[in-house]
Amino acid sequence: MSVTPISLGSLAQFPAQTDMSQSEIFNEVVMGDSLLASSLYVNIALAGLTLLAIAYIAKDVTDPRAKLIIVSCMMISAVSVSSYTGLFSGMTISMLEMPAGHALGGEEVVSLWGRYLTWAFSTPFILLALGLIAGSNLTKIFTAIVFDVGIMITGLAAALTTSSYVLRWFWYLVSVSFFLVVVYILLVEWPKDAERTGTKGIFSKLKILTVVLWFGYTVWWGVGNEGLALIENVALTSWGYSVFDIFAKYLFTFLVVLYVIDEPEEVTGGDGWGLDI
Repeated sequence: MSVTPISLGSLAQFPAQTDMSQSEIFNEVVMGDSLLASSLYVNIALAGLTLLAIAYIAKDVTDPRAKLIIVSCMMISAVSVSSYTGLFSGMTISMLEMPAGHALGGEEVVSLWGRYLTWAFSTPFILLALGLIAGSNLTKIFTAIVFDVGIMITGLAAALTTSSYVLRWFWYLVSVSFFLVVVYILLVEWPKDAERTGTKGIFSKLKILTVVLWFGYTVWWGVGNEGLALIENVALTSWGYSVFDIFAKYLFTFLVVLYVIDEPEEVTGGDGWGLDI
């Protein structure tokens, strides 16, 4: 089977360009591989439980700025429930024929491209929470989020490009360049803000957790079935991403919320906070 190269105009209709129907992908690709299926439904369950747990433990928080940080963390899991359900249903999974030059060139590979939607809509909330905890300004927070979305869009382009192996890696390098901008903000700009704000301790933990795991995602793409295919098995590749998600999203969320629920003065803004925005 040959796959028509993706154009920006047809990107939203991409799943329809495969010979396999959504039900066939669900029954044969997802449910036919228990290891792959478990990498998806485990995240649905953990995201749902995280949402419920945070709603309960943070119910007494009253400060609007502290609430914004908590809601940002809740949205990480809310997005994950939705997007992982899309993956599990087969809606955001397609079969791609890898281009010549790829280790699996000419072979059909299962592409879980819905993960990029997960990251594009969830990681901005991670950065919003981090920026607020650091006490950073709107410009730096906006810059981090914009480049973060750029990481995910160009990562999606790398995953979906079937016309050229070189172009896949070109998109990957563009994505990495955007990632380095975010890393600079996390490692250079926001630590200085956090020190002035008085949140250096908690921010340092969250910064290290985020940077290490986000580098992990980047390397995993390179060695997984979408990159060099040193790991050809799609289920193992999927589980690798899922493990990163468990720590980068749910552990991150609990660390943030358990700090914020005490409403320390470093992260609170008072009753009138946000009214002038």
